[in-house]
Formats: sequence, structure tokens, C-alpha cells
Amino acid sequence: MTTASAEETEALAAQLAIRLEPGDVVFVSGELGSGKTTFVRGACRALGITAPVTSPTFTIGHRYRGAPDVSHLDLYRFAGLSPAEWGDLEPYFDDAVVFVEWPEAGTGVLPAPRLEARLRHAGGDRRQIELSTEEGSLLEGIA
Repeated sequence: MTTASAEETEALAAQLAIRLEPGDVVFVSGELGSGKTTFVRGACRALGITAPVTSPTFTIGHRYRGAPDVSHLDLYRFAGLSPAEWGDLEPYFDDAVVFVEWPEAGTGVLPAPRLEARLRHAGGDRRQIELSTEEGSLLEGIA
């Protein structure tokens, strides 16, 4: 799918988010500046989060209280995850919808995602967004 603006990227994420439940994990990957946090912001808004949604690059994670809670992790600074590091991140996964930016660092350690979103620059404010899931019904009707 291609979006033409940050607002369209947020709207696409919102359409997906309303189908998610606590315990669901979404991997969000893409190069720097490709719209990963924008995507997560749109999902958070659809899930009722009104707090500012910012990149947790330097804090590693944010937990937004809502119904459901939403966790937003950013593993950009990690080359991999040790058992101790996983121990620090594991509480973010309890009873929340979890979005993980730069999930590649957690390969083999993070829970399996229900959905993966890969974002790429497509010129200007346009973004190419590839969505994948083993549940085809999750993507039905997404425009």
C-alpha cells in the first residue's frame, strides 16, 4: 500500500489497530525517517491513547495507559537482546498491544508478531507500506 502523507499513514495504522487485542505484537520496521513512529501514533490514537506518542529511541519503551494499554518499544540501539535485557522488556508485553520498532534486534527472543509492517520512503511524504500476517482476515477491507 502507498500513503501520500503522515495523516494517511496514521489512518492506515488506525484501521489495523482497532482489530488488535491485548497480547498482540506488531513489528514495525523500516529505514530511519520512514514513518514508523507515525504509524504507531495512528494506531495509538485509534486505541484511545491521547498522550503524546513519541519515539522511545532513547528510553527504549513507553507504556501508554488505556483500554487496552499500548506499549511502544524501539530497539534501534540494540545489536541483539541478552536474557537480562529481555527481562527488562518483558513487562511491556503484559496485557498490552505492543508495537516494536527495529524488531530485528530481538530475533529469536521477542514473541512472534501477529502483524508486521514494513515502511519505505516512496518520494516526498509518500510511504510504501507492506503488511504481512498469517491471518488473512486481519487485513480484509484495509484500504
